[in-house]
Amino acid sequence: MGALRLGAAWRAHLRDAADCVPRHARVPLAWRGQRIGSVEPDLFLRAGLEGDPLLVSRGGAWEIPGELTPSLAQIAFVLRDKGLAHTWRDEQIAVRNEAGALLGTVERALVRPLGIATHAVHLVATDPRGGHWVQQRAFDKPTDPGLWDTLVGGLVPASDSQDEALARETWEEAGLRLAQVQGLRHGGRLLTRRPFRELAHGYVVEFIDWYACTLPAGVEPANQDGEVADFRCMAPAEVESLLEGEGFTIDASLVMVAAFGDP
Repeated sequence: MGALRLGAAWRAHLRDAADCVPRHARVPLAWRGQRIGSVEPDLFLRAGLEGDPLLVSRGGAWEIPGELTPSLAQIAFVLRDKGLAHTWRDEQIAVRNEAGALLGTVERALVRPLGIATHAVHLVATDPRGGHWVQQRAFDKPTDPGLWDTLVGGLVPASDSQDEALARETWEEAGLRLAQVQGLRHGGRLLTRRPFRELAHGYVVEFIDWYACTLPAGVEPANQDGEVADFRCMAPAEVESLLEGEGFTIDASLVMVAAFGDP
């Protein structure tokens, strides 16, 4: 239900956009021998942190020698004051090594400049007739303003489990409790790696867990947090047109193809 017919050339373009090398060379960012992200080689020099005990340049990488979370907090304030951070959120994001072990946390504004991997949840929804419930992102959002998105989507903060983040985002963005939807299922996990449009020295590394459900007749989303401009239930043909016209975010495009794209 709700199958989307999307051209092979567009799919190839999406794959390229979603898994793309950085605009400029990057070097590893590590903590006690464990890689946690990547940065442009001169980022910390531009921030005035050369020679600062918070960071050591060694073997073509930047290393954080001190306790991870407090050190990242200090680095965050410096980058913010130098205009090198993204929008400040007062939200902590988990920092993990390449094996997925939790090492510490960092202010959300730092994850793209430092190339730290993030974790997001998305929920796609159809109505009983096969229409697609989608949201238009608020025009004042710091990332992808005004683009169309899945019904629900957001980062998992360090304070939430994956399930908690899904439930919270579903309420905040769509005003729905998970008990109100039908056939909720976990669809899979995707990975995107690409330059960050909103910050020249940023790089996105994000794991996306997506879910699918049906909204019963008479159940409609209603935004609670001011981050959504509009909700619409679109026919598949309209979704196809917007996807191929780059009217959806890259993340949403990946999820919609995974959930509804014809093989």
